[in-house]
Amino acid sequence: MENHLLLYILLLIPAFASSDFLVTHVRNFKKRNADNADNDLVVNGIEIYSMKIDSQVTSRFAHNVITSRAVNRGNVHKEVFFDVDLPKTAFITNFSMTIDGVTYPGTIKEKEVAKKQYEKAVSKGQTAGLVKASGRKTEKFTVSVNVAAASKVTFELTYEELLKRQFGKYKMFIKVKPKQLVKDFEIEVNIFEPQGITDLEAEGTFITNDLQNIIKKTFSDKKGHISFKPTLDQQRTCANCSQSVLDGDFTVKYDVKRTTPDNLQIVNGYFVHFFAPSNLPKLPKNVVFVIDISGSMSGREIQQTREALLKILDDITEDDFFNFVLFGSEVEIWKETLMKATPENLDEARNFVRGIDTRGMTNLYGGIMRGIDMLNAGYEGNLVPKRSASIIIMLTDGQPNVGISNTEEIQTHVKKAIEGRYPLYNLGFGYGVDYNFLEKMALENKGLARRIYPDSDAALQLQGFYDEVSNPMLMDLELTYPENEISDLTKNSFKHFYDGSEVVVAGRFIDNNQNSLTVDVRGEGANDILSYTTQRDAVQTAKAFQEQEYIFGDYIERLWAYLTIEQLLEERTAATGEEKENLTAKALDLSLKYKFVTPLTSMVVTKPEDHNNQDGIADKPIEAEARDLSSLLLHTSYPPAYYLASSPPSWYTSVDGDPHFIISVPQKEDAICFNINENPGAVLNLINDPVTGITVNGELIGDKRPNSEAKIQNTYFGKLGIANKHLNLRLTVTPEKITIQNGNEKTGFTWLDSVTLQQEGLTLIINRKKNLVLSMGSGVSFAIVLHQVWKKHPLHQDFLGLYTLESHKLSEQTHGLLGQFFHPIDFTILEIHPGSDPKKPDATMIVKNNELIVTRGWQKDYRRDPAHGVDIPCWFVHDNGTGLIDGVHTDYIVSSLF
Repeated sequence: MENHLLLYILLLIPAFASSDFLVTHVRNFKKRNADNADNDLVVNGIEIYSMKIDSQVTSRFAHNVITSRAVNRGNVHKEVFFDVDLPKTAFITNFSMTIDGVTYPGTIKEKEVAKKQYEKAVSKGQTAGLVKASGRKTEKFTVSVNVAAASKVTFELTYEELLKRQFGKYKMFIKVKPKQLVKDFEIEVNIFEPQGITDLEAEGTFITNDLQNIIKKTFSDKKGHISFKPTLDQQRTCANCSQSVLDGDFTVKYDVKRTTPDNLQIVNGYFVHFFAPSNLPKLPKNVVFVIDISGSMSGREIQQTREALLKILDDITEDDFFNFVLFGSEVEIWKETLMKATPENLDEARNFVRGIDTRGMTNLYGGIMRGIDMLNAGYEGNLVPKRSASIIIMLTDGQPNVGISNTEEIQTHVKKAIEGRYPLYNLGFGYGVDYNFLEKMALENKGLARRIYPDSDAALQLQGFYDEVSNPMLMDLELTYPENEISDLTKNSFKHFYDGSEVVVAGRFIDNNQNSLTVDVRGEGANDILSYTTQRDAVQTAKAFQEQEYIFGDYIERLWAYLTIEQLLEERTAATGEEKENLTAKALDLSLKYKFVTPLTSMVVTKPEDHNNQDGIADKPIEAEARDLSSLLLHTSYPPAYYLASSPPSWYTSVDGDPHFIISVPQKEDAICFNINENPGAVLNLINDPVTGITVNGELIGDKRPNSEAKIQNTYFGKLGIANKHLNLRLTVTPEKITIQNGNEKTGFTWLDSVTLQQEGLTLIINRKKNLVLSMGSGVSFAIVLHQVWKKHPLHQDFLGLYTLESHKLSEQTHGLLGQFFHPIDFTILEIHPGSDPKKPDATMIVKNNELIVTRGWQKDYRRDPAHGVDIPCWFVHDNGTGLIDGVHTDYIVSSLF
């Protein structure tokens, strides 16, 4: 979970500009009116005359309101989009849009109720798709509306979040990227902290010397204020330019005064207890790193892992004990026991880390159990200090497929072995992991899961996580409150307290008139037991709040509700059966009562009925559902008439069916698809990478007999050839057999076999009569799905589908019908309008400087379910992908499979 408030801002922008941040923008393919050509405040006929981000923070609880106002200066209706990237830890609480004085509010409902309302509207052809998406740190809220000429529109979005302390600071991070000049642009942050404020800072990566003085920062005792309000001239990149200099990160950091470890606040029958002791000696720690070295980790992943581990070794202190467990097909260890971090041992460990390389498959169970046994032996053999904090950090990029591979069975064994003695932290590298499994196993063992994104900064992500848990100050921390006075208490026991963080506990008084609270605090430190009692009166809190102007409603009650919902959802992840049902019911009840958009609720956005406006629903995404390769079953429970929410994962590129190509566009959280219509017998080049030497070609087959009435004959891939010329390795796959040729040696299998094969440069897993997974050379992986039909079918034949799983491991020179799309591609969708099918609207797509007519539809993903498949929404490009693919489709016809 992120430990700071994150907010992206991007204003109304031209149709061809990026929309990856908080956006209020216009997508309209028509040129500017001549009357507006000289007005650099008007883009495509739309002027934003105001944009304000107002944040009020009271006792760490942030209440944020984003307001954008625009006017249509053109003489025709135009569609205006409002896109907001929110922190993943935030809950939307309100949204409205006002058009010419009429307000259209969003309403928060139970997800199933919202779903039924949505489906009912779809049946009438009235709705747009869900408006959700998920990024690394953010979730996207998107809504659009058509506004008439000379009309004004105001968007207002409210969300709330508890700021979490990390490395001794609360941080508010704002991405500023307006892409155009805004007459009235302002960021305003008001902070009230009863304990008093220290170290208030504000800075921006785009702040020049001229802009430095525009940031206004003041704080005195309990109040802090920051504003950033550049004029139009100050926004310009140069004196006569119409481009905006506002492009980068704006950051606010602060901390509070602490004369005691505790701060108790009591308001209107609710309390919050902040606990953050300072100046405690650090506990020695015992850490076991359990690292996945299977073949899929090869290349950049293992290089970044080595880099991160070397930096971590530089930070380990001599009081600490540590060890490494590596798991591929087999489990390897650095040393038999935990080792003290002496300079000599650290040097030896660095040499070991430099030699870590990938091999084999994924014996996750063997690796994690070896790490647990090592820690247990350290305690039982008195090898480590009695007062020391132990943790296990496991990193994996895949799913268990050697040893015990059933995830529920692994969870059971791990929980029994750890017995609550220390936390387990699971880091999932990329999207090939079963994140739900990693998260559940971590939560069951007092830890947490974190996704490591496969980007250039992955090593920094790994090191950053370690830094969060590298300085334990207390163990077995318990905050105890009188049972006969308090109900609905949030989590109050913690395995570890880490330096620079903060524990927050909230609850509700049984007697609303009670005005005092006593708390017993107990924890185990490096030298002795921390144990004391603290007391607070409501009168003291009320006196502090009389001095300030920033309170928004019953903020402590909302803070309690926010924290309770967050923890109920976390407990729900690891629960089953009746317990899970009860936790769900409690979290849903609170979400509806306090109007939070959570994974159990949705916001229904109602729009004006004229000019093709359509209702939509905003959902709260879940990290485990973001892009896991293990769960290709994307959220298509809503009819996918115009379903932008159920976007494909960033790794998703495939060809299947007759043949249908699906190309993901991660930065758009969307997909493009096209068909290739060619004669049976044609061989198409799908992937060609001259750097790694990997090529993939596919040969088309047709039906058993052609349909004389059809203009286009159905064709499918009946044979796939995958080769690595650097390794002199070839794999031929047909619906009947799989043949591997390594030099002059040939090995054959049928689809009736269940096979796990490993040899130099190749890992092959055949799942009997279903699919196979292949990893070759650089670590790039493919899945091939077998489609079998009734043998006596008069028309159809068995055929194959190809899915690329880790295309980023191929080089930038990769090409082919599929391979050319492993590089970033951008597109813009304009002028969405009804098509020939009422459930499939047409639109104009701008891609590669081409203007194409496309249709919103869906194609099937058969990787998990070869019989029925799962619908993947996409924009369909007609005529064999003309205008999307480089050249024409016949350019990709080759003479043979190899």
